[in-house]
Amino acid sequence: MSINEQHSYDVKITWKEGRRGRMQSSVLNDVIDVATPPEFPGGVEGVWSPEHLFTASVSSCFLSSFLAISEYSKLDFDDIVVNSEGIMSKTDGKFIMSKIILQPVLTISDAKFEAKAYRLLEKAEQICLITRSIKSEIVFEPKVHVLAKESAIV
Repeated sequence: MSINEQHSYDVKITWKEGRRGRMQSSVLNDVIDVATPPEFPGGVEGVWSPEHLFTASVSSCFLSSFLAISEYSKLDFDDIVVNSEGIMSKTDGKFIMSKIILQPVLTISDAKFEAKAYRLLEKAEQICLITRSIKSEIVFEPKVHVLAKESAIV
C-alpha cells in the first residue's frame, strides 16, 4: 500500500427497535444485530455492542497482522487464540474505552522457534493499524505454548 492509497469500508446500520440496530455492509454477507450494552439504561443483553465491536476491531486487527507476518516469516504454528478485554472508564466525567487488554496465546510444535514466535507476536502488535489509530492504552500479554512431543514407546 503506497502512502497515497485510500481504502473505504462501508457500514450501514438501520434501527430495528428500542435500542437495537442491524449492521451490514454492501460487500459482506453477515448481518449483525447491535445494541446499547446492558450496563447502560435501556441496554440489551446478548447483543453485540459498540464496545464489543471496538474491542473486536483491535483483536481482529492484531490477528490479521500476526497471520500476515507469520506467513511472510515462515513461522509454522499449530494454533492462535486472541483473548481480549475492553475496559471502559470515566475520564473527565465521560466514558471512554480507556484500555484494551490483548492476550494472544500462540501454540507451536518446536521449542527452537519460541523466541521467534514472541518476536513476531510483538511485531504484529506494533504494526496493527487499528491500535495505531486509537487513544486507548493497549496492554499486551502474549504467551507461547510449545506442544510436548510424545515420547517414543520402546
